[in-house]
Amino acid sequence: MPRFFMDRGEIGPGFAVLTGEQAAHARVLRLKSGDRVTLCDGQGTDYQCVIDQVHPDRIRLAVESQGSAASEAAVTVRVFMAFAKGDKPEHVIQKATELGAAEILLFPSSRCVMRLDGKSQEKKLARWQKIAASAAEQSGRGRIPIVQVLSSYEEAVAEAARADRALFFYENEETVTLTEALREPFSTVSLMTGPEGGFEDREVEAARAAGMTVCSLGKRILRCETAPLCALSAVMFAAGEF
Repeated sequence: MPRFFMDRGEIGPGFAVLTGEQAAHARVLRLKSGDRVTLCDGQGTDYQCVIDQVHPDRIRLAVESQGSAASEAAVTVRVFMAFAKGDKPEHVIQKATELGAAEILLFPSSRCVMRLDGKSQEKKLARWQKIAASAAEQSGRGRIPIVQVLSSYEEAVAEAARADRALFFYENEETVTLTEALREPFSTVSLMTGPEGGFEDREVEAARAAGMTVCSLGKRILRCETAPLCALSAVMFAAGEF
């Protein structure tokens, strides 16, 4: 069934109207009066609708029922990814959304090559959030993950450490594996991965001091765009989402 995201405030009592890009998308799908579609408010509520009227610039929907989106994961996972070059953040944001991440947070660290200033950050953040929205719609999500840019490494560690399972991935960790880190029950998880050059020793110690669990993703060193997706997939599997 076709699925469209719409702000909750734009869904009236018993009706909603698709306009702009949403209406254009509906026309591409050749939707007509009587066809059924799903509206989602991006906050976890789905609205089952039937197309009532089709106009050149808008499509009116009759809202028949609403309920919690069944596609959202029972576990809340926040992905913390260090700034990376090129389109790597876009790739991770898209795939992490499909895999069920609740938030994707990007942050600077000592070895990051990419740096963001005010204007470039604003432009990139708008694009990244749009990628998350598109991926959420395509994959049938009930929520659109929030994409954030954090101002410092210290802020990222403080935020990540708040989860039930705050996991910090370091290629030189030889004792704690991801499997061991996920043995106890959890409902919230933070996954923190480094840039192309990895984390510095002092950054690892800062994460450990904040209460994060430093662990390994295996014997092979993963690229900075592979590690967060590998970790997220493993967490979802451990949580029974696959």
